[in-house]
Amino acid sequence: MARARIADEVGESAVRAAVAEGGTGATGSGIRGVNRDTTATAVRYLLQLLAESAPGNTVEVRVPPFGATQAIEGPRHTRGTPPNVVEMDSATWLALATGATDWPVALAAGAVSASGSRADLSEHLPVLRMRE
Repeated sequence: MARARIADEVGESAVRAAVAEGGTGATGSGIRGVNRDTTATAVRYLLQLLAESAPGNTVEVRVPPFGATQAIEGPRHTRGTPPNVVEMDSATWLALATGATDWPVALAAGAVSASGSRADLSEHLPVLRMRE
């Protein structure tokens, strides 16, 4: 069964609130000052945008505890731990997905765990540019 799509208005509003209230950073341990539901919606919406802009099942992107998605075209993974996994906290995902930081910076800071030969999201980010 397909997961319900988060409407753009709802998702963008949650992202704006999460960015404005809690800030983003490549080394943050979470988003302070933003309620959990808003953060969850923002994270899931940005994961949804990644899956829509880079469809596929080769890389699993995890942002615990809020969500995960599979993206990027290539060999499909069906059993056990996927060979290409990217994992980070919500503040790092918000920063990457909105263009507040870039992939090499987050990776160098140790804010992203990426394993597998296809676990580089740099060409797929940001998925949403925040308007000034």
